[in-house]
Amino acid sequence: MPGKIEIAKDVVEVAVQSGAERAGRIAGAVTRTVGEITGEVGGWFTDIFEMMDAADRAEADREADETDHDR
Repeated sequence: MPGKIEIAKDVVEVAVQSGAERAGRIAGAVTRTVGEITGEVGGWFTDIFEMMDAADRAEADREADETDHDR
């Protein structure tokens, strides 16, 4: 039959293992979330750059149309 010290050691061992596993899961969740957020922010900036390019092309087309009408 185990003594009080051995039982306490076993409880501490299980508690530390459980804490380490949960900390690992939390770290994984945070890592995945940061990755997802980074991807979404990157996609948003890509959308902004595409809109800016489209606006530049539209402005160039407008200027070309005005030049053609002036001739």
